[in-house]
Amino acid sequence: EGPLCSGQNKHVAMTSEGIAVGRNRGRPVTKIEKKTRPAQRKGHLGKRTKIVREVIRETCGFAPYERRLMELLKVGRDKRAYKVAKNRLGTHQRAKKKREELQTALRNMSRK
Repeated sequence: EGPLCSGQNKHVAMTSEGIAVGRNRGRPVTKIEKKTRPAQRKGHLGKRTKIVREVIRETCGFAPYERRLMELLKVGRDKRAYKVAKNRLGTHQRAKKKREELQTALRNMSRK
């Protein structure tokens, strides 16, 4: 066997057989389910936060750079909109998320 090949998974859960050697070596024990810690829901959007953000969005509207992004999206220049967003926001993920958010906002506006 030796080192791990690309096809092998290092963390495959196997049942112990109570034998000292082999792939399933070790004492057979019952697994304890871990409780979810508060840190594991970090980043999860709460009800209150969602409502507050909606109210602020309704009251204040969009920032100038967001309006520019929306114009670019209306014209169909998605890639350019992404580049502008990335310049303003700093990261790939944030830019993609902002572009998606503004596309959703445009869709909602066109429905009304």
